[in-house]
Amino acid sequence: MRDDIVEKLQHEIHSRCLAETNRFGIGCYYHIVAVVKNAELLARKYGADMEVVIIAAWLHDIASITDYDLYELHHIHGAEMAYSLLKEYGYDDDKICLVQQCIQNHRGSIDTKRSSLEERCVADADAISHFDNIPSLLYLAYCQKGMGIEDGKEFVKEKLTRSFRKLSAESKRYYQKKFENAMDVLG
Repeated sequence: MRDDIVEKLQHEIHSRCLAETNRFGIGCYYHIVAVVKNAELLARKYGADMEVVIIAAWLHDIASITDYDLYELHHIHGAEMAYSLLKEYGYDDDKICLVQQCIQNHRGSIDTKRSSLEERCVADADAISHFDNIPSLLYLAYCQKGMGIEDGKEFVKEKLTRSFRKLSAESKRYYQKKFENAMDVLG
């Protein structure tokens, strides 16, 4: 594992999340940390290349946090940004390609074929990360969107249900209890 690169990426992403230009605020950093945590767990479970998965998880939203205008195609722009950054760090070309594929195919809202274990780990980790950030979703519903108690609760439940549906079949089985527990708490 190239711990030096992972440490640099963590610092880089944290700095970009703190920047005034990041419209998503620091909450996006906590989302990315949750994606990294879940991606590592899934890589271990599925036997994926841990280094590729962790690096791709740190970089999967880099375009969104860098420039909001890139949000709609952040999976494409993010892969390009990852290439430049990882080349600068002297990372292996073959592994850069794998990281780019993970970033290009991480979005659950876009129907893409995930051809590697690494891509599945990052995409599933991105979807399940919402379960690790329920307070942020409640804040979004109540404070930013101004919803009432019931509407906000339903908004969060629907978001979590959509996220759960985006998971691969294997990850759905793995995270079923987490999904059920979240739904129980939200009533």
